[in-house]
This record gives sequence, structure tokens and C-alpha cells, in this order.
Amino acid sequence: MQHITQNCKLSGQISHFLSEENINRLKSVMYSNHFLQHQYLFHEGEPAKRLFFVNEGQVKIVKLTDDGKELILYILQEGDMFCEFGGFGELNFTFSAQTLSDSNIGIIEHSDLEMLIYQHGDFAVEFLKWMSLWHRKTESKFRDLLLFGKSGALASTLIRLSNTCGKLTEDGILLDMKLTNTDLANLIGTTRESVNRLLSKHKDDGIISMKNGLITIHKLNDLKTIVSCPDCPVEICRI
Repeated sequence: MQHITQNCKLSGQISHFLSEENINRLKSVMYSNHFLQHQYLFHEGEPAKRLFFVNEGQVKIVKLTDDGKELILYILQEGDMFCEFGGFGELNFTFSAQTLSDSNIGIIEHSDLEMLIYQHGDFAVEFLKWMSLWHRKTESKFRDLLLFGKSGALASTLIRLSNTCGKLTEDGILLDMKLTNTDLANLIGTTRESVNRLLSKHKDDGIISMKNGLITIHKLNDLKTIVSCPDCPVEICRI
């Protein structure tokens, strides 16, 4: 099977923005820790003094709503980096991070990153471009949630999954990531029952099928129609 997102996965990662020299500079101030499955790297509200780089494993970035529901903002994989950086005064995390599997995580102190930014102008420019992409990804997700409701949010999530873990098959695009309906509900901020109904409708319409816990998309354009898809660059349209 051909992986349709090999290039876009790389293009959304910091290694696409930093030169090899600057990647080595970043790694020179990075130390690694091992985290077990379902272990928290940090909680919302804690002081944000570090950046995190996924060497191995998967990490979900989540935010709790006022009523205690979990909204998954990102599912990060090997090569992804995430952070809260910038602003004035004390900075706290506005989300939490939890591993989905045993993971090896590179950690960078804010003070070390600032040193690289002060000492190397080319590093500063390249890092700023990556930070801009991070914010654009967040904005595009909230656009779909706010403008197109739960149906649009699910359609958008399936499109993003196709750009993150989609594999071309004879039947369509296989999403090579096992997600329960509860996981999908948390990705769009709704209930599992709502996701069940929406997925059933998409199956009845021939847009998707499900087998062994994996989703195959047969009519990607139908999903794009639901959200009036602006055809964002693939590095932005990712989970």
C-alpha cells in the first residue's frame, strides 16, 4: 500500500523548517526522558518552561472543557514538536499532554531555546516559521468546529486523518490509526452517541466503511463538501 502522506507528515514537522545545522543545534540542548503509556508530560495550568519533541511514540494534546469533557487538539507522532513559547511574564500551559503509547520524549528548556534564538538569527527565523504553522493549524481546526457544527467537525477530522495516516488502497484511503468512537468524539468535542450516528450516516451514504476498527474513506470529496474545504496546505490539514 502506498502511504499518501509521507511527504506532508515531514513538511508539517520542525525538521522541514530548520536546516540540518539548526536541527543539530536544537538537539545539542535536548535531553530525553522515557514516559510510559497514558503518562502525563504536563497538565494544563503548570508553568510552561520546556518544549517537547517526540523521538518515539505518540502523544495527545488535550484541553478540558468547563463541563469536564476532553477535547483532543492534536495527536503527535515521531518527529513532531510542541510547546508554549513567547508572551510576557509567567507562561502557563493552556493544555495537557499525555502519551498514547510508551514514548521517548526530547525535552528542551526555554532558557536553552532562547540562547539559540539570541545567538543564531537564521535559527530564530526558521523557528518562527514553524511556530506560525503551529498556530495556523490550531486556527483551522477551530474554524471547522465553530462554522460547521459536529457534522463538519467530524468530516474535517476524517480529512485530517487522511493527511496524517492515510494509505491508498484499491477501496479508498485507509486510515491506519485505530481510534474508537470515543476518541473521535474527543477530537471534535461531542458525545460518542453523536459520533455513532454521524458515522452510520456516512456508511449508509457510501462515504466511509469500517473493518477491524479501521476506517476507509471512499468519497473524500463528499467530506470536503460538508466543510466547504478551502484546500489548506497538507502541513496544516493534519491531526
